[in-house]
Amino acid sequence: MKTSASKWIVFEFAIAVLLAIGTALADGSVALKTPVNHELRQVLDRLQRHYRDTNSFSAKFSEEIAIVGAAKRERAGTVSFRKPGRMRWDFTEPEKQTIVSDGETLYSYDPDLNQVVQTALKNALKSSTATSFLLGMGNLDRDFSAEFATPPTRGAVIRLKLNAKAGGYRIEIGLDPKTYDLVTLTLTDQLGDVTNVKFSDIRNNVRISEDLFAFKAPAGADVVTAPSTP
Repeated sequence: MKTSASKWIVFEFAIAVLLAIGTALADGSVALKTPVNHELRQVLDRLQRHYRDTNSFSAKFSEEIAIVGAAKRERAGTVSFRKPGRMRWDFTEPEKQTIVSDGETLYSYDPDLNQVVQTALKNALKSSTATSFLLGMGNLDRDFSAEFATPPTRGAVIRLKLNAKAGGYRIEIGLDPKTYDLVTLTLTDQLGDVTNVKFSDIRNNVRISEDLFAFKAPAGADVVTAPSTP
């Protein structure tokens, strides 16, 4: 049976993924100043440039959530993202669910329960750092400490660790060495719960209608406004 706690896991997952993507989609106008080795500097510079020039993308994804003391959960679906702060996650298996952000409000619709949980993005996010990413004002170097997760190997996926300087999620990302697209994402929260996401069929700067991010509750759905702190 689904619980409100499990719903908040979904919310936290969506918000954290948006935070990670928003890091890469940040403005990029602030120069990277933290001393790092030359190879890491080149990777960070290219990552920031790539997503600075990426206004939207769509992809397929699969995820595995490992919660301490509970069985692993696996799901899959599609995601679309567009600056600033618009996203849509459609989970298609094994349980359908839709998560939509229109830039101001985050909605999670569970068709099995015919229930919508909504919350203002500024309340859903846990820190001002996350909010700054959502508003397109974040900076990879300023807000995170970065390091290679594994020694870089020519032609292999580039793996980086991003640790939020303000605390919170630990993020590890995998980048396609040719395109610098985000292909893997691992999120670890303060409790040790781990979410692994893999992206495929990535399409950058695709035309995405505003209608995709406009959510309207289905007829008869129970609409619940979530508290600012789960």
